[in-house]
Amino acid sequence: MDWITHEEDVWFEFRGNSPHQLVPGRFYRGTVDGYADFGVFVDLASNVTGLLHRSELDRRLESLEWEPGDEVFVQVKNVRDNGNIDLGWSIRQSDSEFRGARIHDPDGDADGQPVEKEAESSGPATVKTRPKTGKTTKPVGASTSSETVEAEPESEQETEPEPEQDAASESESDAGDEDRAPTAGDVVDDIAVNGESEQDVEAEPESEPESESAPEQDDTDAEQEAETEADADADEAERVTLASIDDRVGDVIRVEGEIASVRQTGGPTVFELRDETAIADCAAFVEAGVRAYPEVEVGDYVRIDGEVERRRGELQIETEELTVLDGDEADTVAQRLADALSDEARPDAVAPLAAHEPVAAVGKSLLDAAEAIRRAVLESRPIVVRHTATADGYVAGAAVERAVLPLIREEHPRDDAEYHYFTRRPLEEAVYGMDAATNDVTRMLEDRDRHDEKLPLVLLLGAGSTAESLDGLGLLGVYGSERVVVDAAPADDEVAEEVDVLVNPAREGADARDLSVGALASTLSVAVNEDIRDDVSHLPAVSYWENCPQQYLDLAESHGFDADRVRELREAVALEAYYQSYQDKRELIADLLFDADEGLAGHVSEQFRIKLEDEIETAQANLERRDVGAISVAVLDSDAYSHRFDFPPTGLLVDELHRRTREGDAFVTVALGMDELYLRSTGDLDLRAVVESAAEKAPAAGLAAAGIREGRIEFLTGARDEALEAVLDAAAEQF
Repeated sequence: MDWITHEEDVWFEFRGNSPHQLVPGRFYRGTVDGYADFGVFVDLASNVTGLLHRSELDRRLESLEWEPGDEVFVQVKNVRDNGNIDLGWSIRQSDSEFRGARIHDPDGDADGQPVEKEAESSGPATVKTRPKTGKTTKPVGASTSSETVEAEPESEQETEPEPEQDAASESESDAGDEDRAPTAGDVVDDIAVNGESEQDVEAEPESEPESESAPEQDDTDAEQEAETEADADADEAERVTLASIDDRVGDVIRVEGEIASVRQTGGPTVFELRDETAIADCAAFVEAGVRAYPEVEVGDYVRIDGEVERRRGELQIETEELTVLDGDEADTVAQRLADALSDEARPDAVAPLAAHEPVAAVGKSLLDAAEAIRRAVLESRPIVVRHTATADGYVAGAAVERAVLPLIREEHPRDDAEYHYFTRRPLEEAVYGMDAATNDVTRMLEDRDRHDEKLPLVLLLGAGSTAESLDGLGLLGVYGSERVVVDAAPADDEVAEEVDVLVNPAREGADARDLSVGALASTLSVAVNEDIRDDVSHLPAVSYWENCPQQYLDLAESHGFDADRVRELREAVALEAYYQSYQDKRELIADLLFDADEGLAGHVSEQFRIKLEDEIETAQANLERRDVGAISVAVLDSDAYSHRFDFPPTGLLVDELHRRTREGDAFVTVALGMDELYLRSTGDLDLRAVVESAAEKAPAAGLAAAGIREGRIEFLTGARDEALEAVLDAAAEQF
């Protein structure tokens, strides 16, 4: 076949059921499934979805005019080992721009055959929004009457029908077939009808004289009686749970639950239904690409009657009737789901990874946080994790991600569910300010409007626990988004009053100076999903740059991570955290922290040390040392003697510089920039008190505590020298 040598000129219709059956380099026709921050998901088959990353587009993602359900053409660039599909942009976006179309059917006889074009409609058709009814099969559990309305026997003198009558009878039979409830599998046949109206069906030939048949009134009464009995039977149908439908393929069933999401494909509308046992897709088809039941919204409690089918290996209910419940019926379903959620969402107990007093002190709040996370998964609410772009922050975020993703995959059958329901967005610092909050609110409202998604749970790890984050937290609260904050450093009282769940040892009276956010979040991850305990046991040790509690080092060692490997992982994560710090780098971070191959971490760690040593050598040669009151001070002009826009970031540089230059118990290291400085101390400094005192000494310097956790203080560029002197004097007062 000559077309095989010119596949770049041909598009393919994929009829397989596995990503690994796709052929990289080929162009495929697909259907837009939805948008994410980083690109567009495109369905190539019912359970095969790829990602067209925004970097592959020839325009900005925001200017792309595709809508969910649109038919598009993409190129398969790569299929990863885990089944993720990398798609490429196709400049050709219509059938006519290709030189041909072929079927890709890996397991079938049609592979390589031309794609037959569908017949064009001969005229306008009525836009429908509800599937047609008329199937005589009843829901499981409904009683079936043995009585049928039989036609009176024809007259003995009746002659054989003329040919015209045969034709009319066939037309009548066809019309009856069209009246049944179509399924998503009838899409092609439905389109091929070419919009024929029901009025075009030939009228049934008139019956013989009344004397030769049953009275017309009696027929009408019998039909009404039969319809009444059928309605009564349907009302008494037995409800089944979604967890049981695996054994009911081919049966017509009734289920009740909450609409978790709605997505419009190029064929049917797919309602994701959640009951007290599971989640399942329910497909309703009226016309290709037309929204069925447009009045149904996410969060509605509904009753669905339909037939269980297995399409390309996935269970699906072909919806025949969907009813929105209200009043007592809706309350009953809601209570049933709430009871099941409470039982399933809350862990029985928290079993720490290692004995550590500040972790034990927050056992109850860890359970509360774990329940909130698990409940979000069960309720089909997205989870947005915010953490700092540091080694400690990335370890914390990766631990929670490791726990949550398997729960999402188990709960949602779609291959791309984990991208819709879990997102990590690193923060440049520990303050959850209005910039970050506005970004999150904008995205969650877009997802709600575009994908019918629920508002997310926002989980802040090592961030958002100080008063500087109140404005951002408050903005989330205005929209009703649940907020959970987990931090090892002391949290402010105002934050405790603002958020829904706060995990903070200091609030429980515990001394947590030797606790990292990574260690605390790793324990939380095990409370969320006990199955990943062995996967994350080395993470607490990775999160510490120094003074790691011995129990965490021993724990890592027992799982095959010695001190050198732990150091390599920490350094590798720190380097990758710096580059494109606003991205989650999900796959790369997972490869570093959880892949058994040591080569990757070793390679990246070596680059870390080379870059850091070069900067430290320059910094040490240009340190200004002096005494201020009772303290010794080392000051680095970071603008003059460091690369501002290259690794390492100033915070990491001053941390390492302080570790190498500190002497005694009263030592302060300062990295001085043009309009900010970073402060590190061997003793505990109250940064707010330092700024308050310094502001009194230099009132015109515009001093402000910009980052409590980072030790970052801002000032006016023109008052740089005055600001430095005032801050050092104020710091000396605390020793």
